[in-house]
Amino acid sequence: MVSRRVVRRRRQVLAGGVGVLAIGTALALAGGGDEDRGDPGAAAPASSALPPPSTPEATGARVAGASGGPDGEAPPDARPGVPAEEVRPAGADERAGVLSAEVPDAGTGRLVTVPGTAPAAEGGGDGPVVQVRVQVEEGLPADGAAVAGTVMDVLQDPRGWGPDGWAFARTDDAAGSPAADVTVVLASPRLTDELCAPLRTGGVLSCRDGERAVLTWYRWAGGAEAYGEDREGYRRYLVSHEVGHFLGHGHEPCAGPGEPAPVMLQQTKGLDGCAPQPWPHP
Repeated sequence: MVSRRVVRRRRQVLAGGVGVLAIGTALALAGGGDEDRGDPGAAAPASSALPPPSTPEATGARVAGASGGPDGEAPPDARPGVPAEEVRPAGADERAGVLSAEVPDAGTGRLVTVPGTAPAAEGGGDGPVVQVRVQVEEGLPADGAAVAGTVMDVLQDPRGWGPDGWAFARTDDAAGSPAADVTVVLASPRLTDELCAPLRTGGVLSCRDGERAVLTWYRWAGGAEAYGEDREGYRRYLVSHEVGHFLGHGHEPCAGPGEPAPVMLQQTKGLDGCAPQPWPHP
């Protein structure tokens, strides 16, 4: 297994403006994995309808120990800095589109939609089909097609949200493609922080912002302490957790020491005695 590497925070200016693409649907997503601009306490909607619009608002899902809120916010320079070293990962990392363990502070700021569409998986939920678009920031050492494939593999897995009645299909920006209900964005630490503003992520936390689930490359490439070297498991958790907020699920606590962590526990920040567990329906 390849060791995780990160680069020092480079004080470079994003090339050009941040090209955030507006999504045509009026859906509002209910919550974020690490930082949140929705209502994480909302009950899960019935599977006969997609989540209703809601007003984004900050919650207490923040990094403990720093100033800025009840639980603190991640300071701008929270990420550790170590010498840069580009390494081409193998196995699960490469299948997830991680072409290098490098974590650049910023890409170009331009979000590129990964082309391709796919129908909902057979045997999925019998409720509404959620159209998922995947975007990757230009300039990251990422294979966009592999990233999109990983996202959809997680969402269409039998252990995912399908048993609750949901089905997931993939869409893009091509003429004639269905409008996206949710866009999963993979962004550099700097762009993540900008897209999640006014929440401060420090580039190490992901967030839910409107109809976007913003995943930081820092975590996609490097995982989280709770999962150790199991970055594949962590990515499954991250996608499942963020989409769980879109479906209306709020955060859940650990049920007790040694118990499997609920997917809606904020596992990026710790397990509170639970064992890591990435699925809604393991």
